[in-house]
Amino acid sequence: MKEVTDLQRKTSNNLQSDVKSINLKGLHRKKFNFWPYLLLSPALLIVTCVVFIPVIEAIVMSLKSYDLRRPNGIEFVGLDNFIEIFTDPIFWLAFKNTLIWVVLGVGLQFLFGFLLALLLNQKFKGRGIVRAVSLIPWATPGVLIGLMWKWIYDGNYGVLNDLLMKLNIIDEGVIFLSQTSTAFPSVIVTIIWQGIPFFAIMILAGLQGISQEMYEAADIDGASSLQKLFRITIPSLKNVIFITVLLRIIWVSNSVDIIHNMTGGGPSYSTQTLSVYIFNKANVLDLGYSSGMAIFLMLLLAIVAIPYIKNTFKEG
Repeated sequence: MKEVTDLQRKTSNNLQSDVKSINLKGLHRKKFNFWPYLLLSPALLIVTCVVFIPVIEAIVMSLKSYDLRRPNGIEFVGLDNFIEIFTDPIFWLAFKNTLIWVVLGVGLQFLFGFLLALLLNQKFKGRGIVRAVSLIPWATPGVLIGLMWKWIYDGNYGVLNDLLMKLNIIDEGVIFLSQTSTAFPSVIVTIIWQGIPFFAIMILAGLQGISQEMYEAADIDGASSLQKLFRITIPSLKNVIFITVLLRIIWVSNSVDIIHNMTGGGPSYSTQTLSVYIFNKANVLDLGYSSGMAIFLMLLLAIVAIPYIKNTFKEG
C-alpha cells in the first residue's frame, strides 16, 4: 500500500513538472506582437502633438509673465500667476458662473433630452424625419448658434420680443443680453437648446438596446408606466446616462463660442465663465495668467474625468 502511494506521488510530481515545462516553452515561443503598437502610432502621434505638447507649453507659460509691449517683456515669475488666481475677484465670479452654467445647462439638457428620447422611441408617422430634424441644434456650429440666438434676443428686432409683445406679455422690447438679470439665463437657455439632441440620440440608442421581453413581463405583472420607467428603463440606461453626463459636463465647461458670440462675457462679467475669462485674458495677451487659469480648469475637469476613466477600464 505504501509503495502504491509513493508511486502516485511520483506520478503527480512528474505531471506537474511536465505542465510547468510546457508552459515555459509556450512562453518562450510567444513572440512580441508589434502590430497593435504600429497601428496605434499615428493616433498617438496626433494626440501627442495636439494635446500633450500644448499642455506642456501651457504649463511653461503659466510660470512666466508676458508684457509684449516691451522688447524683453517675458520673464519668469514662478507661481505668481497661480497666487493671483486666488486673489482675483473676477476669477471667483467666473468660477461661480461656471458651476451654475454646468449644473443648469447639463441638468436641463439631460432632462429634456431624456423626454425627447422617450418620444422618439415611440412609433408614429414621420418618426425618421423628426429624428433627423432633432439633430439640427447639435449639428449646428456653436458660433452660428450664438449669432442666431443673439438675433432672437435682440431688443429692437428680435423674434422673442416680437412674439412676447404679440401675446401681450410685455409692452416694449426687452434687451435680454444687455441686462445682468437676463443675460446669463438667456445664454443658459441657448446651451440647453444646443445640447438636448446629444442626450436624446444617445439615450435613444440605449432605449433600443433594452429587451422588449422585460416590458412584456412587466405588463403581465400589471406594472404601471412609471414603474416600468423606474424599474426597467432607467436602470438599463445607467451606463449610458453616466457616460453622457460626464462627457457633457466636460464639453460645457470648456464651451466658449456661444457666450463669446452672444455677450462676450458681459454685461459686468455676469456671463463670464472660466473658459470665457481665459479666452478674454489671452485675447489681451495676458498669456501667463490665462495659461495659469487654463491649468486650474484642466485639473478641475481631470477630477470630473476620473469616474469616466475608471468606468472605461472596468468595462475593458
